[in-house]
This record gives sequence, structure tokens and C-alpha cells, in this order.
Amino acid sequence: MKQATQNNVDTDRYASCIAASKRIRWDIDADVIRGREFDFDQKFLPDGLSKVNTIPFLSNEEKRFFSQVQGRTYANMFGLVERFICAKILEVSQEHFLGDQVALEALIRFSDEELKHQELFRRLERMTAEQMPAGYEFVPQPNEVAQVVLGKSSWAVMGLTLHIELFTQAHYRESIEPNDNLSELWKDVFLFHWKEESQHAIMDELEWKREDAKLNDAERDQAVNDLIELVGAVDGILQAQSEHDAQYFVANCHRAFSSGEMRAVHDAFLKAYRWQYIVSGVQIPRFSQVLGSLISEEQGERITNALAPII
Repeated sequence: MKQATQNNVDTDRYASCIAASKRIRWDIDADVIRGREFDFDQKFLPDGLSKVNTIPFLSNEEKRFFSQVQGRTYANMFGLVERFICAKILEVSQEHFLGDQVALEALIRFSDEELKHQELFRRLERMTAEQMPAGYEFVPQPNEVAQVVLGKSSWAVMGLTLHIELFTQAHYRESIEPNDNLSELWKDVFLFHWKEESQHAIMDELEWKREDAKLNDAERDQAVNDLIELVGAVDGILQAQSEHDAQYFVANCHRAFSSGEMRAVHDAFLKAYRWQYIVSGVQIPRFSQVLGSLISEEQGERITNALAPII
């Protein structure tokens, strides 16, 4: 029978997350890396995520490098977002300190796993830096981004967090896992990452709904504005990173590109990044269902209008 505390905490769902966390717990070295290095004869990101097939003039070798540049940024982006996710989860867990101890344990495990993920992605950056050409830069600074995000309402941050952790799962299940032509280590990284993110998304939804229950209509309306602003900030990051990654890619292809080809490469990077980090998550039914249950029709239209230029 489902249990709930006086604060309407769904204890059973938190308990299921604890059980899963214990069952699938993994170690970076013993389970994921296992003394291996990345196979640069293989792609990192599958074509469905990288959108490389929108650039018809690239050779197979260039397409592979294109996927590796994006894969490096993909790992760094997760390291970035997990900085503010971890901080927010620790913050909301405080409300359970003297309340539901099952929920508290689940959220503490959540934050511990996010810290581990951050270390994993830092390791990946060091490993790729050793084998890829010099000159790559991950433009956004995790702490600066986290400060901006955490300055918004918890409602908006939890909504963005659920969006991120749902598209993480969708990318793995639909694109990464079925592809047999990716670097084995890179693929394993996102297998193990996916295993723990599945539980995190459950708690994101629970905490987002709990935050929503605290708000009056005016506060929720402002929170919707905050969410729109956060998505805009994410798009600003994607625009800056896509410009840098396109320049890095072209500089290391060792051949001349026309101005039109260079623009096509940049556009492909930006289109892929917008798909990966914004559009693919918005289109997940579970996200739209949860969001739709919390907002009014007018608020939904505002969000749709804000997303239109990106989509």
C-alpha cells in the first residue's frame, strides 16, 4: 500500500529509488573505465544525435571526427549541468531533514551519484584531451552557470532538471544503446550514467510537484518566466559552444573549407546541440505531461512561443 507522510511525500516511490540505487551502484574505475581508452577509430555520438548527415560534403573520416568533437562537448555539458543539479538537490533535501527520512536518504544518494558523475566527466575530458588535437575549449564555466541557474525559483530549476534527465535517458535508449559503431568505452560511460539517471528523474518529478504545491498563482507565473529564461540561457551556451566547436573542427580537418561550407558546419553544430539539449527533451511525452499538469493554458502558450525560434 502506498505510504505518504503528513507533508504528502510519496515514501514508497523514494524507497524504490533507494532500492534501485543500491542494486545498480557502480564505480568509475572498476566498472566503467576498467583501464581502457577511447577508440578513435569509432564515432562517439551516433548520427541521430550529431546530425552529421546534414553535411553532405564531409568524408567518412571527417564525419567520425565531427562525432568525436560533439561527444567531447556532450560529456562536458553533463558535467556542467550536474554541478547545479547536485546543489539544488542538496538544497531541497533540507526540507526533509526533520521529516521523511526515506525521502532524505533517496535525495542524499541522488546528490552523491551526481558528484560521482561530475568526476566521471572530468576524467573523460582529461582522457580525450590526451588524444585529440590541441585547441578545444569548453566555453561555459560550471560554477558561473550554476550561480545563474540557482538564482531562479526552485520550481523552474526542478523543471529544467527533469527535462535534462529525461532526455539523457531517451538519448541512451533510442540512439546510443542500439548503435554498434561507437567507441566501446564511450558507449559504456552512458550506459552506467543512464542506470542512475533513471532513478533521478523519478525524484525530479516528485520534488517538482512538491515545489509546485507551495506556490500561489502569481508565484507560479513568475516561475514559468524563470523556466523560459533558463531555456534561453541554455540556448546562449549552445550558440557559443557550437561556434567554438565548429571552428575547432574545421581547423583540424587539414583541408580548406569554403565560406558556405564553414557556415553549414556551424549550423549543423548548433542544430545538433539545440536538438540534444532542448528540443529532444521538450518532445518527451512524460515531460510535457508533467509540465502541462502544473501550468495554465496561457502559460503553456508562453512557453511554446519562447521555444518556437529554437525549434
